[in-house]
Amino acid sequence: MFSAATYQQRRSALQQSMPDSLLLFVGNVDSPMNYHDNIFPFVQDSSFRYFFGQNQPGMAALIDTAAGTTTLFGSEPEVADIVWTGPQPTLAERAATAGISHSQPYAALEQAVAAARAAGRTVHYLAPYRGETKLELGRLLAVHPAEVAAGFSPALTRAVVALREIKSAEEVAQMEAALAVTGAMHVAAMQASRPGVVEHQVVGIMEGIMRRHDWQLAYPSIFSRRGEVLHNHAHDNVLQKGDLVLNDTGCSSGGGYASDITRTFPVGGRFNQQQRELYNIVLDMQLQAIAAIKPGVRYLDVHKLAAAVMVEGMRALGFFHGPVEEIVESGAYAIAFPHGLGHQIGMDVHDMEGLGEELVGYDDSVQRSPLFGLAYLRLGKALKAGMVLTVEPGIYFIPALIAAWQAEGRHSQYINYARFADMSGFGGIRIEDNVLVTETGSRVLGEPIPKTVEELEAIMQM
Repeated sequence: MFSAATYQQRRSALQQSMPDSLLLFVGNVDSPMNYHDNIFPFVQDSSFRYFFGQNQPGMAALIDTAAGTTTLFGSEPEVADIVWTGPQPTLAERAATAGISHSQPYAALEQAVAAARAAGRTVHYLAPYRGETKLELGRLLAVHPAEVAAGFSPALTRAVVALREIKSAEEVAQMEAALAVTGAMHVAAMQASRPGVVEHQVVGIMEGIMRRHDWQLAYPSIFSRRGEVLHNHAHDNVLQKGDLVLNDTGCSSGGGYASDITRTFPVGGRFNQQQRELYNIVLDMQLQAIAAIKPGVRYLDVHKLAAAVMVEGMRALGFFHGPVEEIVESGAYAIAFPHGLGHQIGMDVHDMEGLGEELVGYDDSVQRSPLFGLAYLRLGKALKAGMVLTVEPGIYFIPALIAAWQAEGRHSQYINYARFADMSGFGGIRIEDNVLVTETGSRVLGEPIPKTVEELEAIMQM
């Protein structure tokens, strides 16, 4: 946890954004894997942890901005609990760690909400993303769970997003702590990826490094010689010399802040000429995108810049023909770059997306494009100093996508389908870093993790 003053300042800022309001926050509960007492590793709702600092299941809070009060609701430890878990702080002690002076048993929450509603007050809450939370909100608000999602508060959501998307120095320090461990995981993976090794053996090495810190993965690792499968969570391939391996792996710090890093490297430690040419195009996409980041720039435009760099480089290799700008604006480039350039990152690896992607990544001035590929851009709005985001361009050769587009003749005036057809089995390339938007530009967070061709080849020979 941060200091109690940090959480008090966050709640104070939220109260100023939502005057004369009653704000309800419901934390996460344990989720059974296969029976009640065998649970998945607990992950707290990020907004609950952000404002109240608590990383225990079964808690909730009410902020009454009219009265200027915050109340934490939870259960007191009983002897039967202590037998299994050991001594635990009292609810009041937990509340005090976040600068909260009022606490009540969880059973009192339903009555508090009912009294507020009876007095004609609107109860503001965030959109639930877990079934358990939806059921609990339905119980507390005396509405059918199916009605809960539609009743969330856009005003509260916008206020929370405005606060959470600007990272403090102590939050950035947490993210860089996560990146230090993540960097060690990636370097170990590069050095362990030899011909004949099974992918899950390398994943196990990475997770062992993380577990030494008693941390968790920020998301399931994507580690595969089949890098063209964007979210490939299978780790059953045997690595072969000359394969390109795509490793998208990150962990969460002790304070709950995520890292998200991707590197692509050759098994055997040497890129061939074709791999080198395409890899350097992706690296150029990333470096130019990072250089373009600064306050006021729309991330939509940074995405299009990266796409233009890719098209120009691949056009020289015979994959595209025609004007670069036309190819980008038509969406034809997405045959090789079918996802967005990046997203915000913080306590969630896709930060705050549980609150609603449109409210987090877009605003009244920037709407999501319907074009294939560009529609997957999670962050399009203008950037602000203090945001942290991923920059993760890629080039992929996806046989099913290539065949489908070719069959319908999509963008045939721009795409050399014969050239793309020759790339079956190549896989994919992605390079990803976490970038802080500064007052004047940007800064890549953490110590550098090898990513140039020369750096990768050198580290893999060690």
